[in-house]
Order: sequence, then C-alpha cells, then structure tokens
Amino acid sequence: MAVTLDAQLLEILACPAPDHAPLRPGAPGDPEADALTCTSCGRVFPVRDGIPVLLLDEATPPDDGERETDDQTSSDGA
Repeated sequence: MAVTLDAQLLEILACPAPDHAPLRPGAPGDPEADALTCTSCGRVFPVRDGIPVLLLDEATPPDDGERETDDQTSSDGA
C-alpha cells in the first residue's frame, strides 16, 4: 500500500538526522511501501497507521535493507 500523506505535510517533513533533508514516499526497493525515505542519507522511516515514525532508532539504514535482500537471495539458493 502506498503512503498517502497530505502534500503540504510531505513538504515540511524532514529527516531528523542533522542534515534535515526532505523525505520522499516509499522505500528504495519498493516505491509503494508504507515508508518515507530520506533524500540525503537514504534512511527509511516507517509509516504506521498513516503516521510517519521519524525516529532515528526506528529507521532502517539503506545498507541493512540491501544486506537483508542479499541474505535472502543467498539462503534461497543454498
């Protein structure tokens, strides 16, 4: 399901990391994901029940998502 946030809200939301970059809907591998991705650092923030969870502790670093996919691929082939 795609993130459906008000356009004005999406304009003012920013990554809570020190650089405060804008966020875009979706995740790198899934543009329809219930998530927001930082345009600078690539962290992926979940959206739960229509509410963005903009906590650095809750974010998924971009490398973790890629490693998880690689691990699943290699375990499927073994």
